[in-house]
Amino acid sequence: MARSSKLCYNDYMLRNKARLPSPAASANGGQGKNGKAPIVISVGGSLIVPNEIDLAFLKSLKKMIEKGVGKGRKFIIITGGGKTARNYQNAAKKISNPSPRELDMIGIGALNLNAELVRILFRNLPQVSIYGAEKPGSSTDLGAVMLAKKFKTKKLINLSNIDYVYDRDPRIHADAKRIERIIWKEFRRIIPKKWDPGLNSPFDPVASREAEKIGLEVAIINGKKLEEIENFLSDKKFVGTLIR
Repeated sequence: MARSSKLCYNDYMLRNKARLPSPAASANGGQGKNGKAPIVISVGGSLIVPNEIDLAFLKSLKKMIEKGVGKGRKFIIITGGGKTARNYQNAAKKISNPSPRELDMIGIGALNLNAELVRILFRNLPQVSIYGAEKPGSSTDLGAVMLAKKFKTKKLINLSNIDYVYDRDPRIHADAKRIERIIWKEFRRIIPKKWDPGLNSPFDPVASREAEKIGLEVAIINGKKLEEIENFLSDKKFVGTLIR
């Protein structure tokens, strides 16, 4: 019988002292059959629950991961809180004056709810580790970067609900230009300077600084176009934005 995947919790601290379990602490850590580092995938919460839970997306994600496992790959998945988190955070702001920590805790609750659902999705695939969050202080993006650092992988996939990052918000600016390739220095100029709970940014500023420090490549790919993941991993042209 295959081992069931575990939901692992991380303490993502802004001072970059993430408490990460050793590979043995997860049912699935370590290297794949091909000796390569596991692939880290950050799944935006709004892909899991855009309005209602998107079962079609979850099934497509599982199918894609299963294909990768068949090729000897291992995966680390971390989920976001997404729209669920923001809805609850906005409600909290309307009924009271919540502190940043309280808003963080709401986000963590939504994140772990999504992570538990994804853990059940992959319960019979020991090659897949699912990570949640335990303490406030930073974002899923930073958690994903720290996991990439921990497991010595140089590629991180950030699944979102957009095809590309733009130099400005295309919903507001008709002349916004899409970005296919960009270096970290330039990318950091077009995103907010600080991270706040509920921040809606292609990749958060703290995580961006850390990714640049460790030489991490981040591919931002639309979760509706999962086939583009293989193109990225094979160093082929893909639909999405590459930050390096």
